[in-house]
Amino acid sequence: MRFSILPAFILLLPLAEIAGFVVVGRAIGLWLTLALVMLGFVIGVVLLRRQGIGILRRMSSEGRNGVMPGRDLLRPAMNVIASLLLIIPGFLTDIIAILILIPPVRDLVWRAIAKRFVVVNAKGGFSSAPQPDFRDRKPNSKVVDLDEEDYHREPDRNSPWSGKHLGD
Repeated sequence: MRFSILPAFILLLPLAEIAGFVVVGRAIGLWLTLALVMLGFVIGVVLLRRQGIGILRRMSSEGRNGVMPGRDLLRPAMNVIASLLLIIPGFLTDIIAILILIPPVRDLVWRAIAKRFVVVNAKGGFSSAPQPDFRDRKPNSKVVDLDEEDYHREPDRNSPWSGKHLGD
């Protein structure tokens, strides 16, 4: 069974945020802690309004047209993600948001996720953007490219699940 870090992160994040509130609240006091949380929220809303939802619509339309979102969309998209993280109350999400806003970190994230993009048109072909040939990438890859005639299965009449033996 493959363990994914995302569910554990989602479950542990609220606990870590509460611990962060306690630690920061003890260090600087209740009112300054609340002021910092509100400041993060306001900055997140301002960033989100500045970037707008337009960048998300643009990325969605480019994805539907089979165009891989390019590096020119990375900066505004990362700003939207950072602004959403700033809106979430908590210091850990604010730290992650600030890291996302730093250009070298953004470039590192781009290098990590760019090789994971596979854009396939609804017509079944790859997009016109230069795509790597995934058949030569890994011999044990989980990507299987089949045509209609490659996959064909005849029903097994002797199978107990075929329905023929239920009424016997």
